[in-house]
Amino acid sequence: MKISTRSRYGLRIMLVLARHYGQGLVHLRQIAAEEKLSEKYLSQLILPLKGMGLVCSGQGVDGGYRLARPPAQITIREIVEPLEGGLRLLDCVRDASFCDKADACCARGVWSALENRLIDTLDQVKLSSLMKGKPMRRHPK
Repeated sequence: MKISTRSRYGLRIMLVLARHYGQGLVHLRQIAAEEKLSEKYLSQLILPLKGMGLVCSGQGVDGGYRLARPPAQITIREIVEPLEGGLRLLDCVRDASFCDKADACCARGVWSALENRLIDTLDQVKLSSLMKGKPMRRHPK
């Protein structure tokens, strides 16, 4: 699985909003300037984040965006999952009916464990941790 530009840029949007948390609304133009990204592209990414209840918007001249919850209450999974359209590695992991060999597949358990590890990791990391620049602890081999 490769994390898309949508998720990487979506996370950057959320980090800018987190840095400005409690300071009012932030214009998309400002986020684009701070991150050196296309405002047009960011306008496409903000919609699913708003739809998931992670971001609130204000209308009019003074409009903009802000986080709907504190950064310590937002997981990276909540950001990445809607932007990626889910976190499934393989369709057969969650739905055995997708493949007629799923019940006898020797590798299905590996794919399932890998998917679970990915989801667990993204659930454990909060937006506030990334703001602080805390490195992730690597799992022992």
